[in-house]
Amino acid sequence: MNLPNYITLSRIASVPLIIWVLTTHRFDATKDNTLRVCLASGIFILASITDGLDGYLARRRQQITTMGMLLDPLADKLMIAAAYITLVRLIPDVVSVWVAVIIVGREFLISGLRAIAASEGFTIEASELGKLKMVIQIVSVVAAILAMRWNEWVFFPNSFPIVLPVRLVAIMAIWFMVAVSIISAIDYFIGFWKKIDKRVERRRRRPFILSRKKKKALEAEAAAAQTAQAENPVKAN
Repeated sequence: MNLPNYITLSRIASVPLIIWVLTTHRFDATKDNTLRVCLASGIFILASITDGLDGYLARRRQQITTMGMLLDPLADKLMIAAAYITLVRLIPDVVSVWVAVIIVGREFLISGLRAIAASEGFTIEASELGKLKMVIQIVSVVAAILAMRWNEWVFFPNSFPIVLPVRLVAIMAIWFMVAVSIISAIDYFIGFWKKIDKRVERRRRRPFILSRKKKKALEAEAAAAQTAQAENPVKAN
């Protein structure tokens, strides 16, 4: 175990903590949900920051391990899936069931493709769409949590009021994230298919190449034998 792995484990440990903060009755005394919402948002943001921090430290300290490569994507998927499933229950008018199904299903699909790619001996690097998806996921989850308490924020109400529609931002971010998730999954699948197709083609060509080499070797042996017989007919007889 090293520092990057401990940071990744802290992100996994934050998953049940976020669920507990969002669902516990201990904050029911605060009727407006302000404490619950702020605490859950803060924990989720801190956990999201560790997503980039553990990878940076692992590369900087040259501590990239097999365990880290396994735990890092697992922590991301657990955190996002747990957040959306919990929000489906708490604020279904913002986070619908179909959103959670698409997000969790997409993560299962990518995990399956990565497992197949690893068994075939290659990897598919995360695209820019995948990185954008992660950022939008963080924004959409935080916005949805805040929408449990506020419909909008009004800044400078007495002078030049600026209205930030929190609930509308949450809905827009969630559906934008769904679109990016689908597009990035398609992009990932295309990249996977190209590499796996090349592998299959190489496997098909390999026996053909081997058979041609064997045939040439046999022809060379036969030609050498004929040459030897022609040069020394007495010995051949």
